[in-house]
Amino acid sequence: MSQTRTSKPSLSVHRRTLFGAAAVAAGATAVAQPAGAAPAKPHPHSLPRDLARAFQAPGTDTAAGFRWWWPHGMVDPVEIAREVDQVADAGFGILEVADVTHSLRARDIEIDLDRYGWGSAAWVAGVKAALRQGAKRDVRIDITVGPSWPAAVPTITPDDEAACTELAHGRADVAGGATYDGPVPAPLEEPHAGVTRQELLAVQAFRAGATDRNGTLLHRDSLVDLTGEVADGRLSWTAPAEGDWVVLSYWVRGSAQEPEAGPHTNPKSYVVDHFSAAGSQAVISLWQDRVLDREMRRLLGAAGGHLFEDSLEIETETTIWTPRMLEEFRERAGYDLLPFLPVVVELKEKYQFTFGGPETTQLRDDFNQVLSDLYRDHHLLPLQDFARSLGMGLRVQPYGLETDTVEHAALLDEPETESLGFKNLDDYRVMAGGRDLGGRTILSSEAACYFGAAYQTTWDRALQTLNSIFAAGVNQAVLHGFAYADAPDVTWPGFAAFSPYYDGAIGYGEAWGPRTPQWRHMPDVAAYLARTQLVLQTGRPTYDIVFLRQKGWASTGVGPHWVTREGTHVGWSHSFVTTPLLDLPIVEVCDGVLAPDGPAYKALVLGPDKLGGRVLTLQVEAARRLRDFARAGLPIVLLGDWAAGALPEGMPDPGEVEELRALFREVAAAPRTRVVMQENEIGAALDQLGVERDVVHESSTVMHVRRVVDDVDLYYLANAKHAENRRLNRVTQDVWLTATRDDAVPFLLDAWTGTITPVATYERQGNRVRVGIDLLPGQSTVVALGPAHPGDRRVPVVVSSSGEVRREGRDLVLRAATAGTHTATLASGRTVRTEVERVVEPVTPASWELVVEDWQPGGSATETVRPLRRASLTSPVPWTQVPGFEDVSGVGRYRTVVELPRDWSRTDGALLELGEVNDTFRVSVNGEALPACDVLDTTVDLGGRLRAGRNVIEVEVASTLINRLRTVTPEVYGVATRQQYGLAGPVRLVPYVERTLTT
Repeated sequence: MSQTRTSKPSLSVHRRTLFGAAAVAAGATAVAQPAGAAPAKPHPHSLPRDLARAFQAPGTDTAAGFRWWWPHGMVDPVEIAREVDQVADAGFGILEVADVTHSLRARDIEIDLDRYGWGSAAWVAGVKAALRQGAKRDVRIDITVGPSWPAAVPTITPDDEAACTELAHGRADVAGGATYDGPVPAPLEEPHAGVTRQELLAVQAFRAGATDRNGTLLHRDSLVDLTGEVADGRLSWTAPAEGDWVVLSYWVRGSAQEPEAGPHTNPKSYVVDHFSAAGSQAVISLWQDRVLDREMRRLLGAAGGHLFEDSLEIETETTIWTPRMLEEFRERAGYDLLPFLPVVVELKEKYQFTFGGPETTQLRDDFNQVLSDLYRDHHLLPLQDFARSLGMGLRVQPYGLETDTVEHAALLDEPETESLGFKNLDDYRVMAGGRDLGGRTILSSEAACYFGAAYQTTWDRALQTLNSIFAAGVNQAVLHGFAYADAPDVTWPGFAAFSPYYDGAIGYGEAWGPRTPQWRHMPDVAAYLARTQLVLQTGRPTYDIVFLRQKGWASTGVGPHWVTREGTHVGWSHSFVTTPLLDLPIVEVCDGVLAPDGPAYKALVLGPDKLGGRVLTLQVEAARRLRDFARAGLPIVLLGDWAAGALPEGMPDPGEVEELRALFREVAAAPRTRVVMQENEIGAALDQLGVERDVVHESSTVMHVRRVVDDVDLYYLANAKHAENRRLNRVTQDVWLTATRDDAVPFLLDAWTGTITPVATYERQGNRVRVGIDLLPGQSTVVALGPAHPGDRRVPVVVSSSGEVRREGRDLVLRAATAGTHTATLASGRTVRTEVERVVEPVTPASWELVVEDWQPGGSATETVRPLRRASLTSPVPWTQVPGFEDVSGVGRYRTVVELPRDWSRTDGALLELGEVNDTFRVSVNGEALPACDVLDTTVDLGGRLRAGRNVIEVEVASTLINRLRTVTPEVYGVATRQQYGLAGPVRLVPYVERTLTT
């Protein structure tokens, strides 16, 4: 549902308004050039020329894209080219070829995999067609590394070295003094189909204690290695008399995991080992042997796309393993894992044993770190090298396990997040931290996907999600998704990856494209996303605080609670770093700033490990770097008594505990370090250290991203949701922004229309500039601070006014909604005024004509017919409330005629308040289409387009498809709630008058 912006007493506030504090107090506003005004000569500005040109007319370089669902390789190259054209015509710039067929498998729809499976000749022909047309239309074509996810190949069996591996364990309880005599305990979990062998790794016995929620307590020093006692698969062993004992066996075997919704190939594909060189080589070999002929190599190299891999969803009921784990662990962690194996084994994703005390966590930390490093060294980096050898990049969602996603985000060409699985905005900031320190530009997101929302996703909802995650560092949206048109036995409106879903339920992810009525307005949305992403990809981001995090796991929902709950609400910005990134050349302190040529953190905060029992733990190497930072004058806040209670992360070497605490004593004693015991004391500690935030405002849900290019500061400001289920309210407030240069002036960058306009009403104190923002839930705006254009230097600056003020050349033009004397106070203290003799009273249209295209299935699953339905209305109502229109999905056009008085002049204008609109919409006046309308704001500036006498206003509204699908396929979509479509109102025309202020 599009948001309704109600009028203030003096004047309706347009979304793109910027105003001063005094104006807010007086209930009045001042605006830059209104987006809906009649076309005018562009205002001069001094922003970087390339940025300004790209912003005004964005290309595909910064455009959003789609995950492109294919029904395996059962695609027609002609249709593939047509779909590339559809996406390009709508203004999007990325298509990711993804073999995702959950909906087909759910209904037992079979496709001949020998002819059409992933990597088949038909699939290759489809990819080539996509690449050729993508090159013509400047649409980047990305390709998943294998069928579905995780990465899998049909050239291995579950028993192969390259296959995903697990460590299963067996258990036998033996009373003290009793004898175990029998087969070695079998694994507690049976192997999956396709696994034909499992190898015994070791057999051990431990004296056992009580079992609780942490697992069974084992006495580590009681270990008895029984591996050598096994003969012909049997074991005979008598337990010591003292206590009860547990005999454990460990078995290495393939997991037989298949990619999601398989099979996709014949023979079927199996997930590769993501922690060994053999696994990545199996993926590379498959491409080299079956996909990469000479033409494909040429097309890939010319296209400059990316290979893509989805999240690291390694699924096993036992312990994730790799055949060389013991050797790799000994080399990387520096000790033998075998004696400590019980505390890392899992069953159904739960640890089974504990040694008690901190060493259990330390052992698990080491194990997870080794897995993380193996994933980096044996999977991510080799695949990235391979992609680059093809002239491509690598885009990966490097999360799903307890691995260091922050480090991996720093290494990848394009790290990617997802809005479906991430729990709050800090989950995105975790990965943004790696991207920024690694010198990368893009943080991508699989975006705007919602459970059970297929064919009912509104752009009101999607934009609230997108604008919020943009505030957390995301700057590329790959929407989920765009569906290939057809597949065998599918019903109208065509094939979709996830709908209908299992058991006939409504699936998740929207099947965007010409099949959905909202596609009619997609060029508007696409241009908005391209401009926003352009801003967020320009220059370098800067932050106030960096949190040193012990673990770089993503999608945890765990963040630094003080800044999330309090600091962010008043303007603090923050990011994250983990130990491996502290050694990057960019991570140095200069003039009290960390990484000044990168994210330029003003302070570092270290707290307990929230993902590890809130223990004060850190690697010794990280503590040494902190000591160096403290010596160099970096402001540091320690949460907790680290000097007395710090413990090394991972199993410590002799003397490491003492060294770690000594390092923290030195850090704590540094003049620019503060130690606090409670999270809510961090803000006061930063104040004591003289650390100031870049953005200052009263507590609200406004969040920001600051990016610096040359001497220009770009501020993306959004009324953002911290988590998807949070509700937002409109925010109208002043915001103080920090500028790189003391003489900077503000410009407003309207991402819906591409206009760049100087802000007339602002205040400057030193290098801070005060502007005003007025944002509905989920809305965003962009403010640039840069040098004034030489021709603008003599234009007065307005501090407050009794109406909206904009700049027109060297003049100040005030907009008023009421008659009388209107004033503005200039920065010099001088007051200027103008007289407004009359303003036409607001007008409520008396009648409306409604014409709706009723989208219905045609003669095939992909054909849509659109008969017209007509109705006459005394006032606008959702067409779902019109008898006979209740189940109509489509595009509705509401048309009304407004009579204006004869004395209507060229200085008169009006705002059109539409009230509630569902979903996307466009407005035209007297046959002239207005610029794109913000879906989230239903107050539209008609500018000078109205005239005395008769005026025709038309509002075109596009809907989702769910209402019609409820009747077409009731067995699936009938459970959905009927959505309200169209123009609900109330609608009125609010005239205004513009006058030049006498200066």
